[in-house]
Amino acid sequence: MNTTPRRSIPQRVKATARRWWRQLTSMRTALVLLFGLAVAAVPGSLLPQRNLSVDQVNTYFSENPDLAPVLDRLWAFDVYSSPWFAAIYLLLFTSLVGCLVPRFRDHVKALRRRPPDAPARMSLLPQHRELTDAPDREQVVAVLRRNRFRVTVREREDGVVTVSAEKGYAREAGNLLFHFSLLALLAGMAFGSLFGWHGNRLLVEGEEGAFCNSLQQYDQYGLGPNIGSEDLPPFCMQLDRFTTNFLDNGQPTQYTADVRYGQNGQAPSDEYRLEVNHPLELDGASVFLLGHGYAAEIEFTDKYGNKQTTIAPFLGEDGVLTSTGAAVFPDANINPDTGKPDKNSQIAFEGLFIPSVPDQPPYTNSTSPKAEKPGLMLSAFIGDTGLDSGKPQSVYSVDKDQIASGALKPVNADPKLLTKGETWELDDGMSVTFKGVRDYATLEVRHDPGEMVVLAAAVAVLIGLLPALTVRRRRIWVRLNDGTAEAGGLARTEYDGFAEEFEKLASAIETNSRQPQEMGMR
Repeated sequence: MNTTPRRSIPQRVKATARRWWRQLTSMRTALVLLFGLAVAAVPGSLLPQRNLSVDQVNTYFSENPDLAPVLDRLWAFDVYSSPWFAAIYLLLFTSLVGCLVPRFRDHVKALRRRPPDAPARMSLLPQHRELTDAPDREQVVAVLRRNRFRVTVREREDGVVTVSAEKGYAREAGNLLFHFSLLALLAGMAFGSLFGWHGNRLLVEGEEGAFCNSLQQYDQYGLGPNIGSEDLPPFCMQLDRFTTNFLDNGQPTQYTADVRYGQNGQAPSDEYRLEVNHPLELDGASVFLLGHGYAAEIEFTDKYGNKQTTIAPFLGEDGVLTSTGAAVFPDANINPDTGKPDKNSQIAFEGLFIPSVPDQPPYTNSTSPKAEKPGLMLSAFIGDTGLDSGKPQSVYSVDKDQIASGALKPVNADPKLLTKGETWELDDGMSVTFKGVRDYATLEVRHDPGEMVVLAAAVAVLIGLLPALTVRRRRIWVRLNDGTAEAGGLARTEYDGFAEEFEKLASAIETNSRQPQEMGMR
């Protein structure tokens, strides 16, 4: 008959909770969660994310109308703010805390505790040696402390003296530093993700290209879950001049952007020379220089003689900055008598910007990234550009769907190469003029409140990793008994060189015992 008393419900709940807590705080579980976090981040790398580019997400929806809604219900386009990603992150954080705190407490106790006494039968230790010349305790202690061992001397009632020594505590200290730093790294990344933001902006030379720090002014942006548009610091910036130096093969050697900026709603007045890896530090934000390109100044004259000018940036496609872009004039050909726009008379241009036009055709690639002989290869279209539909479009290309549907039609069959200052006469008295070239700078504005925590944690990870990988925990004992002595050693972690180290220490103790004792003079 089973006489074991049945535990009460609170006891069973407590036992179950303790069992699950031990499972969660085990190192094996922490490794599994770390691997799970890496796997969970994969969709965020493969699929467009709303906090980085809403336009790319919308494009994915239009290209995958059946799959995209299913993925959206699984938070595939908001991976890093999804409940399941946060759950893995918090479980990993909890697991590391529950695993490291007891280890830290045990390590502190070990540091305060004296090395254990010598075993009764030292001959059973992996390393053992009878010392031919029995030293005294002071000599043994001096040798061991000189080799940075923690030493404890015990004297028994029968006159036997044992010297216990241990070293290698830095291994566990480094191990703990490594894991606590990893914990701080996760915390810093989480804090930066929750309260950080960033935005990319293409800044064209001149007052017309100036921008102020608002979401509408960015080409792409990302906000943390706890950040709103009202939290962005107020500042404005404009590019006065961009200077580049190139090697003969077209490789850039230096980018320098002379900018002006103003903070707290003021107009740009303070000057700064922005360079790669030398960001401009503003109130709560850092401005980084990422790249460089060219923008074409294009003037269009419609059939009624009205002139419109736009500065269209072109995106570099190769190492010599042969660039693609577009210029759209949705308000072209408005009848001055009625004042009503005709959406079927809108004008769009698309083509190549060539910084240095080759002497012979084909005019498809630049000979140099320097804008020494700039040219603009344009194709003209007339019709409905699709901008009135509200559908998002790229500013660097004409909507291909409008061309395919026939809503946009070519004005002329062949594209036209324009040099700086040249005019292309189109049908119905329309014309387009390539007025000039301006440089632009690609900027990233970023605020990451967790970056210093992440940096400090990354440095601490490396510092903790060194002793964790190189230091070995080992113990040495020496027993002195009526003119005889023996030494034993034990490596607490795998250490191929411990036998050699033990022999050197034993020999040093014997050698030291043969030295003449100090008697007021040497």
